[in-house]
Amino acid sequence: MNETKKLIQQITEGIQDKKGKNIVIADLSKIGDTICNYLVICQGNSPSQVTAIVESIREFTRKGANSKPFAIDGLRNAEWVAMDYSDILVHVFLPETRDFYNLEHLWADAKLTRIPDID
Repeated sequence: MNETKKLIQQITEGIQDKKGKNIVIADLSKIGDTICNYLVICQGNSPSQVTAIVESIREFTRKGANSKPFAIDGLRNAEWVAMDYSDILVHVFLPETRDFYNLEHLWADAKLTRIPDID
């Protein structure tokens, strides 16, 4: 398994560990002029859950893929937190903020993979 796929797996596990929902992985690698190759999008039901998901992702990627984000933005209000792993950008939203920005629709030409929720 290459490093990017392993990192995506660790990000996904970190999201699922804190019961993050509606995980979508957008593969942008075949689209020109993008700032990254993959987007991982998910949501939490409250600002505290969004924060917990971000911390879980941080921990899973550090332990499982020996990787740390270059930057994290949005933790102050935790409606939309972006994590920059260079080739992978992670977006953790509150549901209404995710609906408003609708990143999946913005990147509709990307290959979208939906990860089933763990209940």
